[in-house]
Amino acid sequence: MADATPSLHSVPALASMFRFQWEEAQQCHVLLYPEGMIKLNQSAGEILKLCDGERDVAAIVAALEAKFQASGLGGDVLEFLEVAHGNRWIRY
Repeated sequence: MADATPSLHSVPALASMFRFQWEEAQQCHVLLYPEGMIKLNQSAGEILKLCDGERDVAAIVAALEAKFQASGLGGDVLEFLEVAHGNRWIRY
């Protein structure tokens, strides 16, 4: 398994056992898996939406900073991806 600590060059993708979707009843993005569902907060949903296996973390950060007209999101994104990888939600 790849190191859980991502870099700006890491290319995250959703792990195959999870399905990412908007859940109307919950009014949030969720990760569905055979044993249940994980409700995601807005930030987690926005980050995972961009984890397509094609963009690296730097591109994800740039897209989020442009969308939310913010700067300095890199540390928060990297921290979330480390947790997401530790929970096996994503792979590199």
